[in-house]
Amino acid sequence: MTEAYNAWKLASLSPWPLWALLLLGAALLASVLLALRGLREEPRLGRRAALVSLRALAALAALFLVLEPAVQLLQTARVKNRLAVLVDASRSMRFPLEPGGPTRAEAAAAFLRDHRADLERLGDRAALEWHTFDRDLSPSDPGALGRGAEPRGGRTDLLSALQGLSGTGSGRRLAGVVVISDGTDNGALAEGITPAARQRLRELRAPVTTVAAGRDAPRDLAIERVAVDDFAFVRNTLTVEATLHARGFEGEPVQVTLRREGQVVASATVRLERGKERYTVPLSFAPDTTGTFVFTVQAPVFPGEAVVENNARSFVLRVIRDRVRVLLVAGRPTWDERFLRGLLKQDPNVDLISFYILRTASDRSGPQEELSLIPFPVNEIFGEQLRTFDAVLFVNFAYEPYRSFGIEGYLPRIRDYVRSGGGFAMLGGEQSFGDARYGQTPLAEVLPVDSTDGLGLAEEEVRVRLTPEGRRHPVTGLSGDGPGDAAWAALPPLPLLNRTRPLPPESGARVLLEAPSVLVLGRPAPVVAVREVGAGRTLAVTTDSSWFWGFLAAEEGGSPRAYQRFWNAALRWLVRDPSLTPLQVAPDRPAVEPGEPVGLSVQVRGPDWGPAPGAQVTGELVGEDGKVAARGQAAAGPDGVARLELTPPAPGAYRIVATGPPAAPGAPPERASSAVAVRASGPEDADAAPRPELLRAIAEATGGAFVSLPSRSLPEIPLAEPDVVEVGRRKDVPIWDRLHFLLLLAAALGAEWILRRRWGYW
Repeated sequence: MTEAYNAWKLASLSPWPLWALLLLGAALLASVLLALRGLREEPRLGRRAALVSLRALAALAALFLVLEPAVQLLQTARVKNRLAVLVDASRSMRFPLEPGGPTRAEAAAAFLRDHRADLERLGDRAALEWHTFDRDLSPSDPGALGRGAEPRGGRTDLLSALQGLSGTGSGRRLAGVVVISDGTDNGALAEGITPAARQRLRELRAPVTTVAAGRDAPRDLAIERVAVDDFAFVRNTLTVEATLHARGFEGEPVQVTLRREGQVVASATVRLERGKERYTVPLSFAPDTTGTFVFTVQAPVFPGEAVVENNARSFVLRVIRDRVRVLLVAGRPTWDERFLRGLLKQDPNVDLISFYILRTASDRSGPQEELSLIPFPVNEIFGEQLRTFDAVLFVNFAYEPYRSFGIEGYLPRIRDYVRSGGGFAMLGGEQSFGDARYGQTPLAEVLPVDSTDGLGLAEEEVRVRLTPEGRRHPVTGLSGDGPGDAAWAALPPLPLLNRTRPLPPESGARVLLEAPSVLVLGRPAPVVAVREVGAGRTLAVTTDSSWFWGFLAAEEGGSPRAYQRFWNAALRWLVRDPSLTPLQVAPDRPAVEPGEPVGLSVQVRGPDWGPAPGAQVTGELVGEDGKVAARGQAAAGPDGVARLELTPPAPGAYRIVATGPPAAPGAPPERASSAVAVRASGPEDADAAPRPELLRAIAEATGGAFVSLPSRSLPEIPLAEPDVVEVGRRKDVPIWDRLHFLLLLAAALGAEWILRRRWGYW
């Protein structure tokens, strides 16, 4: 019945445990060594050799009999492993195999049609499976691969595709892989085969045969890379470094331009040289406005180029203020003014212009030349220069004594400055609010508190309390940026407060801090109030003692950080820091590949600065021509965030415009903007050159073969040996139970005993 078995192996039938067998083996070895030691004084080498050999033969015979060796007959079968055929389906396969020839994808399809039968003949040794790949692995069939579908993949990741084969095939091992590709890898092998990548290739434990589609690089001009910072400062020179990759050109002048949403902001000319392919082109410009913009570096298109989409490359740049320009006008030096001015001067992001005008409301007005050694530049500051300031602060300043200066005539300008986007803050004191009769001026139209009547000062210890709006507002405590209820309650009390009244909610004003011990018409007096007015913002701090929150807090063992956080947040809010606006929009990615949708996240906050669930928002993509290329609408979720996904537009630079509900009744709808670049070319189009050297290196690292198209021959495909598994019965045939093995042991022991007696050892 041995014909039913097709394999065998040696086995032990001994019932003894392993430790006992090891102990016996050690004892037998010791007996041989003891025999050798007992004969060390024997001068005749022949006698020593004979006796030691007999002892060793007896020990081996004893060990053989104890192990009880047998031949184990087996029924086995060879399991077919997998042979995977991978065809590159990325966009670089659209390039011609050679100038004027078919595309790389067409050449790959023709190669498969010619050799499909040869590959299928390997089916008796391995199970064939067919795939396409780009950044992911997708199953396919040989018929579709032979017809040559349009390659559309945006990236090529050879190593990920090869490692992805481990997740297919029902657990069976790979016998081999055939890869048909141009080798333009954008993943782990983009820089070649590193030691780590080589190790990952070896872990496949299968030879990879590679077929290179393409040998020569076509004629092409491309913007390969753009090096630029994530942000730039307005009115400061910025240099963008573009890498120009030119292949197949010589002597031509190339003008490289930098455009901001269609407008040329910089350009440079490069003359191409023989033997040189890469050029670094610096493009310098000074952005003149803040915001987020799409910039495009572009090179001209020459006749005969393989790819025209890679002649331009777009990127998104955020332009921010280098310094916030603040005008501070004080009626007289005070501790509050001193601390605030010191805080602003220490901030490197603030350009502070400050004036002291040492007059009080009771002083007699007169000609400016009689009241000031240095004329106060009213016309310059409140005239043509007013709009150059991001924020204006009035600290305990009364305008009444300066009628002869003409200040009263400029108050409407300050009002209009606020409505058109400026920031204005008024700080308290005996020369502020109603005591200075500001409630009877045009500024009353934009102030966040009602100071029509002179209600006087509350000269008592005043502790402040956060309002519900104040707990959410960025000035006094949004998301932990400012102190909370307990921290505000722990601050020192204020010794003075201007009595004012809160405005009705429909005005858009919000009280953030109030004084519960100071009542005005039965309601707590405002301490800090804010207001959205048109495109601008105003802030009221109805005390000249906010410095207590810093100096006295530190003196009492606390920290001055509450004071610093409050004024830093207040100034950022006044100048409309993009991170502190009620409506914010951001793309999921600053640049998207061709054909990908543009995802947007819109954060909406209500008038109380809390999330605005259910708020309707609109998102638009506006092209360089000013036309809306895509539009979408969504409602904010419970967290106040609305998600939009807009239809992929054509390649280009797009401004994102989000529109939400007004921040206050009667105010215009809130708007936020950002930018996104839809690239004309992705990584696959950046360089049209094939990389046969990479495919050859993969084959060498794994023990596979290599061939380059348009060769029509199929190389011999090496395959790993199949796994052998036991599929049926087994039978043990003992070989130790023969009489001659026992006789051999007895003969060895007897011969040694006889020789020892004859030679006088016993």
